[in-house]
Amino acid sequence: MQRGGGDPETGDARGQGAAKKSKEPIENVREIHQKALDDLVNVNSLFTLAVFVGLSLARQGERSLENRTECDAGANNAKRLVVNEVASFACFLLSSLVAKALKIHVTICQEEDFKHTRNQVVRGCMLLLSVWASVFGCIFLTISMVDVIQIKVGKLSCGSVYAWRATGALIAIVLLALSIYVPFMMNAIFTSVKNVERKVCTNKQ
Repeated sequence: MQRGGGDPETGDARGQGAAKKSKEPIENVREIHQKALDDLVNVNSLFTLAVFVGLSLARQGERSLENRTECDAGANNAKRLVVNEVASFACFLLSSLVAKALKIHVTICQEEDFKHTRNQVVRGCMLLLSVWASVFGCIFLTISMVDVIQIKVGKLSCGSVYAWRATGALIAIVLLALSIYVPFMMNAIFTSVKNVERKVCTNKQ
């Protein structure tokens, strides 16, 4: 008669179940990283389309809708538009490429390597770089859109009411969007790193 031995098959099943549960948090973190990176790349792609639309408007001699000569944008507005659009495109490209590289790392990285402190630091830095590159791309794109408004509607210096309204609405909405986006993304990155560290500590115990 065996005492305290228990069923070995049941013990193995419990051990496999415990091992499966111990891997679930890491897999959840992986999935969250992958979805967040996919969403970031998709958003950057949409903004890149806006960049090319803005570049198509950088033409000299464009007449504004105000139909007043003093409200027509000059060559400086067109040049500034091109510079800001190019800077915006570079930021979105950097953000997308870093996000793609990070997604590959997250996908092929083994569990032990995924939980390694050095990889966590690299992953966090790459996430921060991708997010902030996208943020600066939005800032440059917003500045370029102000020049688009001045080219199509009329210069702000000539007192065009519609140009001022469009510019005010654009800046206010972008600032509101960034004030929501940046804190939530920073919190998501911090939380994901903390979840991995907590899992590592739990496994060591």
